[in-house]
Amino acid sequence: MKRTTFLIALALIGAAPATPLVARDERGAGYAVGPQYDTTHVYVAPDDFDRFVQSLIATFGGTATKKGAFQVTPTSSKTWSQLVLTPAGSLSVFGFTTPVPYGFGAERNGYLVTDMDAAVDAAVKSGAARLVTTFPDPIGRDAVVQWPGGVNMQLYWHTAKPNYPALATVPENRIYLTADSADRFVEHWTRFSHATVVSDDKAAPGIEIGQPNATYRRIRMTSGYGRMTVMVSNGQLPWPYGHDMTGYEVADLAATLTKASAAGVETLVAPHAEPGRRSAIVRFPGGYIAEIHATTAS
Repeated sequence: MKRTTFLIALALIGAAPATPLVARDERGAGYAVGPQYDTTHVYVAPDDFDRFVQSLIATFGGTATKKGAFQVTPTSSKTWSQLVLTPAGSLSVFGFTTPVPYGFGAERNGYLVTDMDAAVDAAVKSGAARLVTTFPDPIGRDAVVQWPGGVNMQLYWHTAKPNYPALATVPENRIYLTADSADRFVEHWTRFSHATVVSDDKAAPGIEIGQPNATYRRIRMTSGYGRMTVMVSNGQLPWPYGHDMTGYEVADLAATLTKASAAGVETLVAPHAEPGRRSAIVRFPGGYIAEIHATTAS
């Protein structure tokens, strides 16, 4: 089953000590470090853990840190943990062998920030609510926040800056909302992240969300935390739309899907044309659902 998870252990298993992080002015970069440090968090069952990690690397390339067992929450728990660094995006993979403590398991991303206290304070002032207040871990500090519409994210800070390679393509954080909360989410997120709204299409083709005979509103943004697409609909979405948290850009969609299939990845939505891209939705071993696309001429 696809879920999000927590990121404390990533530095424990994959970070290289470097210079300490220096806080940036909130009015400038919004405390972002870089999109290669913004990971999608995925839960899988322990029995599916290794097969899932292997399928990610077979599909996108990249490397994984050494697998280990850690306590990554402020209360007692234990999980297998591994960081996967691909050219198309970073993922933290966790397989809990104990029940998941309250407050964790619904955060979709982890964002590395330059100043933990200032970033959390800025998030709250920008309209986020703290689901898990800031607490220490062996290599830094962490908190979980929620934005309007129930969008949960983790903010984290490391005493020593991790060193992950730059991405070949920046992944797309795909957020499905209804009109009840979309504008508030965009307003509050842009206030915190200093994101730029790249486009706001109020009549995007519904094929992008499984409604080929309708239109919907699509908002695309970019910031120091990476790319984000907010899909505003009536919420009456056919499966698997709405379960895809992240979209990965690749150079050759057909070739990527061929590699994915050989690694046990199932195509749920066949490749199809969308404005500016060719897109498919897949399910990896363990249940993680993702969108994959290659850009095309509009």
